Amino acid sequence: MYPFFLLAKKLKALGHKVATIDTDDIKKFDVVIFIEFPGVNNKYFQKCLKRKIKSLYLLISESPVINPDNLDIKNHIYFKKILTWTDDLVDNKKYFKVNYGNKIPKDINFSIKDKTNLCVAISSNKSKKDKNELYSERIKAIRWFEENHPQDFDLYGKGWDRYNFEGKVLGFNIARLNRLKFFTKLLKPHYPSYKGSIKSKKETFAKYKFSICYENSDGFNGYITEKIFDSLFAGCVPIYLGPPNITIHIPSNTFIDKRNFKTYKDLYSYIKNMPDEEYVKYLENIKNFLQSDKVYPFSAECFSETLIKQITT
Repeated sequence: MYPFFLLAKKLKALGHKVATIDTDDIKKFDVVIFIEFPGVNNKYFQKCLKRKIKSLYLLISESPVINPDNLDIKNHIYFKKILTWTDDLVDNKKYFKVNYGNKIPKDINFSIKDKTNLCVAISSNKSKKDKNELYSERIKAIRWFEENHPQDFDLYGKGWDRYNFEGKVLGFNIARLNRLKFFTKLLKPHYPSYKGSIKSKKETFAKYKFSICYENSDGFNGYITEKIFDSLFAGCVPIYLGPPNITIHIPSNTFIDKRNFKTYKDLYSYIKNMPDEEYVKYLENIKNFLQSDKVYPFSAECFSETLIKQITT
């Protein structure tokens, strides 16, 4: 939540009052930013429409796989401006580019001596029925390592020790069954590589040379979340799947593009047999990127400054 904390801090420094819409009288707001399209029946959205607040803004951060309403053009008529990761919509008139905002660390451990393990994945166990989802590809990677080279792979995150219900059956949203923890653990699949939850992604990533780093979806230009940066900030080389135009935003020499490998066998051979000199070069490229102006568009500072510029002009 740091980008939003920084946004509020900067707005207050400019003399603006900042609050969430559920904590104060709607009459006091002259600008409202909705994070994701709330749905036309959302009570706060309806209050804004009834009050005829003209300065309504939409901040899109999720992909259509998670929130299909976000990129439905007919939903955008209510908003003065749309702030989005979506490269294909940006026109700098109504649609403006904004990335996930990251708190760029000052100190990063790039020592290869501290990396005692080969590969890791840190993510929550989720699923979604959609042609652009990457949840299943992530599981495919996990299962391949478990079956072929379990000694070189560890899995961390939430939900891998329980079954994840998703979708509808006869009109019933079976995802509600996920609330029944005993039931989900009773049906849990077995992941031998699973090591449990973690306290710090940075500290965990730092122990590994590579990370399986897939977005939740692909096929959307500009959809880059914190996932790849979590790995980069720890000095861990990401094995990445994400938007088709990723190399426009992040240098190709800072990560391993999974699209370049037909099989996981080929990928494993590449990372397992990589000479230290080549690996150190990846780390140097990551360091150069994170210390350059190219990382600014992904910073919390850029996130907050972009929003302030668009909602105050």
